[in-house]
Amino acid sequence: MPNSLPKLPSSLHAERHGDVAVLRLARPEKRNAIDDATVLGIGHFFSHLPDVVKAVVIHGEGEHFSAGLDLNALPGDSVSESLSHSRMWHAAFEVVEFGAVPVVCVLHGAVVGGGLELAAAAHVRVAESSAYYGLPEASRGIFVGGGASVRLTRLIGTSRVMEMMLTGRTYDAAEGQAIGLTHYVVEPGDGLAKGLELARQIAGNAPLSNFAILHALPHIAEQDPASGLLTESLMSAIAAGDPEARKRLKAFLEKRAPKTVRR
Repeated sequence: MPNSLPKLPSSLHAERHGDVAVLRLARPEKRNAIDDATVLGIGHFFSHLPDVVKAVVIHGEGEHFSAGLDLNALPGDSVSESLSHSRMWHAAFEVVEFGAVPVVCVLHGAVVGGGLELAAAAHVRVAESSAYYGLPEASRGIFVGGGASVRLTRLIGTSRVMEMMLTGRTYDAAEGQAIGLTHYVVEPGDGLAKGLELARQIAGNAPLSNFAILHALPHIAEQDPASGLLTESLMSAIAAGDPEARKRLKAFLEKRAPKTVRR
């Protein structure tokens, strides 16, 4: 596969930093509201990453990560059109969550509605202290359609998502981290640097280990305990048998690899 990144609509911009790709939402004049072209572009980007890319960072241009669905992009009155529209979002975000590489999402300003749904599809989330989270769909007379009812309920629980949707409550960056929406909170302007740092660290992992974490772990978590443990054993055996794993274990045993220390 060529080393160049996929071509994208004007609402998205991508660049490569070695083995890490950065995907930027680029509609700051619309608070990075997500329209159909953007959704399709996200799906295309993650479906056509070059092999040299081992991790991706997503962030937003301007003052906000994303204010959610561009309401001008809502389909017409047809139920079938609305169903197809939601499934388009699902397909795009599915390839983010279960794609070829781990994804770090850097959040700031508004992380609302569809923007929060996109963030929930990533694997590691870094928030600047300006970030705030909300699901305002009910006040607009609509319902979530980009995966919130599945991904967000797994992150923070059905009860919290229900309360957010019913009351329009927003959480700030510190509250979001406390309830499990994000993993890190950093100062304003420091998010992208932290995201790149984490992505480079992730890109340095053994590829098969990253694959197991992305693709096996979520399914194991949903299995009954006996099935989950069996799947874990199978995945563990496959990973340990990989030549890259044997090389890394040998380096550690020969004291040529760093030990785990608190960072």
